[in-house]
Amino acid sequence: METILEVCREQKVSFVCIARPEFSPVKGILGFWKLTGRLSRMNIDLFNFIVGYEDTEEAYIGNRRSVRMILLLGVLSTSYVRQLSQATKTILADNYASLEYAADMLRSLNDIGEDSVSRHDLRQSLAMQQRNITEINEKEITSSLERHVAALSDSVTEQELQLVREDLLRIMEVNMAAIRAKSAGVEERADQVMWWLIVIAALCAVIAGVFLVWFPKVIVRPIDELKKGITEIANHNYDQRLDFSGNREFESVAESFNDMAARLDEYRRSSLDDLMMAKKRIEAIVNSLHEPIVGLGPDRTILFMNREALSVLNLTDDVVGRNATDVALSNDLLRRLVRELYGDAKPESREPLKIYADNKESYFQMENVPLYITPIGKTEREFIGNLIILNNITRYKELDSAKTNFISTVSHEMKTPISSIMMSLQLLNDDRLGTLNGEQKQLVESIKDSSDRLLEITGELLNMTQIETGKLKLHPKITKPIELIDYAIKSTRVLAERFCCFVEVDYPEKISKIFVDSEKIAWVITNLLSNAIHHSPERSRIIVGAVQHDKAVEIYVQDFGRGIDPRYHKSIFERYFRVPGTKVQGSGLGLAISKEFVEAHGGTISVESEIGKGSRFSIMLPA
Repeated sequence: METILEVCREQKVSFVCIARPEFSPVKGILGFWKLTGRLSRMNIDLFNFIVGYEDTEEAYIGNRRSVRMILLLGVLSTSYVRQLSQATKTILADNYASLEYAADMLRSLNDIGEDSVSRHDLRQSLAMQQRNITEINEKEITSSLERHVAALSDSVTEQELQLVREDLLRIMEVNMAAIRAKSAGVEERADQVMWWLIVIAALCAVIAGVFLVWFPKVIVRPIDELKKGITEIANHNYDQRLDFSGNREFESVAESFNDMAARLDEYRRSSLDDLMMAKKRIEAIVNSLHEPIVGLGPDRTILFMNREALSVLNLTDDVVGRNATDVALSNDLLRRLVRELYGDAKPESREPLKIYADNKESYFQMENVPLYITPIGKTEREFIGNLIILNNITRYKELDSAKTNFISTVSHEMKTPISSIMMSLQLLNDDRLGTLNGEQKQLVESIKDSSDRLLEITGELLNMTQIETGKLKLHPKITKPIELIDYAIKSTRVLAERFCCFVEVDYPEKISKIFVDSEKIAWVITNLLSNAIHHSPERSRIIVGAVQHDKAVEIYVQDFGRGIDPRYHKSIFERYFRVPGTKVQGSGLGLAISKEFVEAHGGTISVESEIGKGSRFSIMLPA
């Protein structure tokens, strides 16, 4: 018994389990905490599920409600825990105090014969027990204990002690019985709580599952329909409408969407009519033009052809929409257009198209216009195709041919009287026919200069007519560049002496021979050297030289005169062009003819010039 009581004092509640192992007054509490652990794990699993589901925006509201239900379950569980805890404290407080008082009295009873203080402690514990009577029959037993304690004599007998012990054991049995009864009630109540919590938890799980599964679908369904509707609108299906009747949250959205779709449909219909009218208007304008026009897409698809183009190219309307490359397989004219459009040839080097149209030979010059647009919402231009315009140059070709024939005829006709004049001048200079005085000699020299100039111009005109008519014939042979340079220097010697210019030759020791028409290339060098003399100040020097390159020979003429403005470097090789401000008279054909002669040999002619520093004309010929 003393061992049991010591354990009771040290372990408090645990004494019940030790004294009676088959009975557990805290069995309900332990079961509750086991249930609580299960509920906690269930809440954690449910929380993990919710966290995983929160990644979807549609389940946000359902998650909030699920969390609220779990919080409600937690509050309810806490309430029952507090009730059970309070009940457990009530069970242990009063009955344990009675057992504690009984144990103190037993201890004081054992020492009552040896120590006078023990009697005082016994009475004090008895008084506390009298104030802690909670069970049925405990008051009668306590009263009996009071009488027996009061009957204890100074010399306590064993019989008196036995009566007191019996009363104390009865008090302990009563309290133990009360503890068993109350523990059974608590256990029953714990079982009820457990079942209620299980039912509530299951109900919450079902409701949460419904919210997590069904409620997001309720939210997602209109959102999906709205998404599909927006997709249809983006695909220009403006007949799409939404119906969210019964859903107050989305009714206004559906009304706004349907209104937008109706407006877009109306705008599309009005815009389509306007576009069709604009298209018809443009087609009418294009078809009214007398110039053949062909529109090609970026993939070479024929977008349109006006009537003039169909007539000139001898095609029908069914070619529209087909690939130009495929159509060109059976049409020579279109094949040439496609080849010139997508070929490497430069626009200025393209020959006019000779087409038999309108019962006569017609000439057309191809013009390519790349088309670019800036799409709405973008800043960079995009290529959308090519516009081919065939400019009818037949009239200009006829005029040019007439001009060429006229110049050729006049030049030939002028050569005969010029030759007669030159012969007459030679006879006048012959002393055998008489001696001329000083004034007469000056007059003869003046006539001779004018005749030479006239003969030079006539020669340039004849050369130009040969080039324009395609009658330029070359007679190439292997020639040394120095021979051409010497010929040019000799031809301009008199002119150089007149302008007091010094011609220098810069010629390397080793240089390749060239295969050219020596007469025409010599004429080019002579023309360049003559121009350098005319545009150089007195007593200036002029350099004529040659440079060896990998597969070409460069012949150049360099002067140190006034130079040429860079703006005119390309224009000086055009026919009849003269640099503004030039005092030297000329036909404006020399450099143009030189360019044609050099290019006929597969070479190039170029100029490097700077105002105040002179000019350098270069001829590059294949070696």
